[in-house]
Amino acid sequence: MGFMDKVRGQFIDIVEFLDDTRDTIVWRFPRQGNEIKMGAQLVVREGQIAVFVDEGQIADVFSPGTYELTTENIPILSTLKGWKYGFSSPFKAEVYFVGTRQYTDMKWGTQNPFTVRDAEFGIVRLRAFGTYALRVTDPSALLQQLVGSDPDFVTGEVEEFLRQVIVEAVTTALAGAGIPMLDLAANQSEISRTLVGTLSASLAEYGIALPRFVIENISVPPEVEKALDKRSQMGIVGDLGAFTQFQAATALEDAANNPGAAGSGAGMVVGMGLGQAAAGAVAGAGQAAAAPAAPAGPPPLPGAQWYVALDGQQAGPFAAAALPAKVAGGQVSAETLVWREGMAAWQPAGQVPDLAGLFAATPPPLPPQA
Repeated sequence: MGFMDKVRGQFIDIVEFLDDTRDTIVWRFPRQGNEIKMGAQLVVREGQIAVFVDEGQIADVFSPGTYELTTENIPILSTLKGWKYGFSSPFKAEVYFVGTRQYTDMKWGTQNPFTVRDAEFGIVRLRAFGTYALRVTDPSALLQQLVGSDPDFVTGEVEEFLRQVIVEAVTTALAGAGIPMLDLAANQSEISRTLVGTLSASLAEYGIALPRFVIENISVPPEVEKALDKRSQMGIVGDLGAFTQFQAATALEDAANNPGAAGSGAGMVVGMGLGQAAAGAVAGAGQAAAAPAAPAGPPPLPGAQWYVALDGQQAGPFAAAALPAKVAGGQVSAETLVWREGMAAWQPAGQVPDLAGLFAATPPPLPPQA
């Protein structure tokens, strides 16, 4: 500071702050040696609070208005200084002007996605961002907790601290809300209102409140967003067969309206081909979807597999080569019911052409001998 500044500082008797910025929260009145003249005028404008600090200790606090500094209106400072019968000029004290208006359009956002559990999609990563307004509710607490001796404390100095506090509260609120991911947009306003009280309560010890808090958007990472877009498209299309027919009909119409010399005929042929190909693809997809899944387990052994009714119970399957032994042993007779794949119903074994040969024909009685 130059010589003229020092001289000028001794004669200035108006203590005030004309704020020409939009981001200054706290500003310390600059004086040579922090000296203030006896009877000086203190001007505190709307949206400001003036705080006197004596050797690091909070003294008197002034709301908006104009004051002449005397022992009557600075009682705490007078006590600290030991002025019983008035004070001499000049005296030393630091004067901080604290903005009490709302500092709007401050922004917050999650740098990295956070994870929540969704009932429909499982584990989902989300991002969120928005705006908020800041207001000082306790100038003394702000000076003690955040400002210290900073002569020019602006919003940028507290923005990162507030972002961390906000992100923690937002992630906790969204993770514990139990709201499905697809319904978060419809509940953003309600969540924001809840967070206003939560955040103001957690910041009260710093003399700060957030009277306005807005969640502008809750989003998912790009790869999840693409998957959701595909799912939305499938939901909009609905009946794939009807959609394909519509597309084919549109192609036919566009081809018929082609003004080229060969456009009408060739275009219609192309359109019909597209429609047939699309219909075939849909039919093929439908058949593939309708085809039953192959049964689990190994395939059947080669050769016919026979089921036999023994003592009123189904037995088998038996290979065809095993049946002669059962016939010889008397387990299977011509009247025994049998079945294999391809037969409409159970039939006596003697009536099945493939098995009739197992049963020897009974010879007729011998003719009378002469």
